[in-house]
Amino acid sequence: MKQVHLVVGIITIGVWVLAALWGALAWWRSDSSPWFWRLLRLAQALTVIQVALGGVLVALGHKPPHLHLIYGALPLLLSLIAEALRAASAQNVLDSRGYDSAQAVGEQPAEEQRSVVLAIVRRELGVMTIAAVVIVVLLLRAAQTG
Repeated sequence: MKQVHLVVGIITIGVWVLAALWGALAWWRSDSSPWFWRLLRLAQALTVIQVALGGVLVALGHKPPHLHLIYGALPLLLSLIAEALRAASAQNVLDSRGYDSAQAVGEQPAEEQRSVVLAIVRRELGVMTIAAVVIVVLLLRAAQTG
């Protein structure tokens, strides 16, 4: 069981690294790449699996260092916080540009609509990419303390 936890952990770190790199590139290009979001969701799912495997190991009597448990569980919490921030980012962009709602943007000329959508996409990509980078660091620390 420890070997499965180790292998899934390595794969999880790798997928998060790919998501962080892809997200940075997508942010730089202002391109909401569907593959970034797929990689991100895969990384999040692998994190849930990894935490569950760690929980099973603890339940079976394995005693990892406390720092390993903290660094291993924090990515799950950070991912949830990042999703909440991502969801709020669209409203932040609308507020900063003086729009009450998305419907108000829909009444604007096409160029302004495109500008608002691009700003929202960049903000969402930025939030999730920064979260991915921090999660990579946390998972690497979990691996070091494990």
